[in-house]
Amino acid sequence: MTTATPTVGAGVQATAKKTTRAGRVRKRLNSRTATLVSIILALLWTVPTFGLFISSFRPENQIKTTGWWTFFTDPQFTFENYQEVLFSSSSSSGQLASYFINSLAITIPSVLFPTAFAALAAYALAWINFKGRDWLYIAIFALQIVPLQMALVPLLKFFSTGVTVAGVQVLPAWDLVDEQKFAQVWFAHTCFALPFAVYLLHNFIAQLPGDLMEAARVDGATHPKIFRTIVLPLITPALAAFGIFQFLWVWNDLLVALIFAGGTSDTAPLTVRLAEMAGTRGNEWQRLTAGAFVSIVVPLIVFLSLQRFFVRGLLAGSVKG
Repeated sequence: MTTATPTVGAGVQATAKKTTRAGRVRKRLNSRTATLVSIILALLWTVPTFGLFISSFRPENQIKTTGWWTFFTDPQFTFENYQEVLFSSSSSSGQLASYFINSLAITIPSVLFPTAFAALAAYALAWINFKGRDWLYIAIFALQIVPLQMALVPLLKFFSTGVTVAGVQVLPAWDLVDEQKFAQVWFAHTCFALPFAVYLLHNFIAQLPGDLMEAARVDGATHPKIFRTIVLPLITPALAAFGIFQFLWVWNDLLVALIFAGGTSDTAPLTVRLAEMAGTRGNEWQRLTAGAFVSIVVPLIVFLSLQRFFVRGLLAGSVKG
């Protein structure tokens, strides 16, 4: 009389089914947990901004005496804050239009210059063989750890006195008038942005297929043509990612623009005016609530319009396909 024994294959299949079922449950729980945590973090991140937005439409006495959440129990609505910020002729408030234009005049070239120079430098460091290339790349990468504040005084001296070597004037002083001081800010922001830009774009360009470059050279393409027709279209996500970073940094900058452009209405950016709008005692909060939302309009438009390139640029190279 024989006893039937379960086969090894049946046991393996049963174990595999249990493992698969457990994996699906774990994956479902992880997905739900991740979604819930993401929603909570998004709400916590958005609440202060939402409160600032509500406050920008509240009357001055309400802003200074009660919290923004009381708007829902005692709603009072006014455009006076925005009218004061945008159209007031007072020297202590308003007049944001000229400063808004100054911010655009500072930010756009300060984004385009380092992006263009860094793209060229990154291509050269990635695909042109020359002596000392690796050491040059390491030196550029190391410049990222230098604090920006350490370069302010040398740059000011460079602009005001030029460069003198062994008693010989190599580069003259810039001697710029107020309307021309934008060039100093462009130069400073370009210098500060280049190390990170070169590092970011070099890593992207270096991962382009070598066979593609070699085929272009076999067809007689020179480096300028390869860069213009092959590399530039492929590195658009990386350019957009750096462009967003640089735009937000320059648009929100106060220190560099205040030092190199001055605080006059001819050259000062929007951030300088926002700092002044708080008043000499810092008690004009209602101006800041409206001015803050005026200042974030352009960065928000830039980010939303380039968001898809931004995500692709950050994820580029993380997964090989």
